[in-house]
Amino acid sequence: MERRPLGEAGLEVTAVGLGTWAFASQIYGDVPRENANNTIAAALDAGINFFDTAPLYGTDTVDGVAETILGEGLGTRRNDVFISSKFGRYSSDGAAPNFHASRARESVEGSLKRLGRDHIDVLFFHSPFGPSDIHDDVWEELDRLRGEGKVRIIGHSISMFEDTEGMARAWARERRISVVQVVYSLMNRQSERLISELAADGIGVVARESLANGFLSGTVTEATVFESNNINARYPAEEIRERIKYISELDFLVRSDVQTLPQAATRWVLDNPNVSVILSGAKNPDELADWVAGARARPYAEDELRRAAEIHTRDFQAA
Repeated sequence: MERRPLGEAGLEVTAVGLGTWAFASQIYGDVPRENANNTIAAALDAGINFFDTAPLYGTDTVDGVAETILGEGLGTRRNDVFISSKFGRYSSDGAAPNFHASRARESVEGSLKRLGRDHIDVLFFHSPFGPSDIHDDVWEELDRLRGEGKVRIIGHSISMFEDTEGMARAWARERRISVVQVVYSLMNRQSERLISELAADGIGVVARESLANGFLSGTVTEATVFESNNINARYPAEEIRERIKYISELDFLVRSDVQTLPQAATRWVLDNPNVSVILSGAKNPDELADWVAGARARPYAEDELRRAAEIHTRDFQAA
């Protein structure tokens, strides 16, 4: 598995990482614990060394279910890999923003307990929606947590992109963060300029939602009916038709060594040299195998990338 520097943060991470949102939240349907454990094992077998999780990935009564699953799934190898988690939003209180000092410490210590570790490699602000969400005292507490060795690196997981990209730029410029996590896929390239600018300044880039919440999985058709708890159930039929039509125009990216749409989506993201790691949201080992195959395929040629750029006329909404 190819390894890339996480900006200037001092970590060499595999080009594919494993995200754990689906393991606990049921946003893409139920994921049996056996499937989650097998997917974590398959990631380790593939050489993946970067795993992403969060306290928010839980239930309405229990935070951090995915962290617990990840810690148990990694077992004795939990200290052989890099783990990123987050703070500031929690499933047990409806994901309300909570970015202040005491909650940051409580969150980190809870995450460490669930993961069975003594430190978090990258701690992300979990999707603040604007500067008013951030309490000034949080920065001193984060410095203390780093000084105690409980957190190595601070990052910003960006949502509400147009409202918050300015925060990421300012925090990067002030060297308050070393990594960003952004939505980036064939269906949403809104962050492309930010990725380029921050990477040039030594900031590591983690790409997420690179299968566009399943629309680039190759399994969604106009006849697909999403269950009520599926994140895609919010879209009207016309929006789904538009997405399917656009996806059909990406067929040229499938070729002899890129045999599926998920592989193509993975390869395209990794062809951006400013991306440090792409997060797979795989729910089972077969899905993970597509991401790994895409990462191992040869890069797209300039004419293929140009054609992919020409047909992209809008950014579809992210989660």
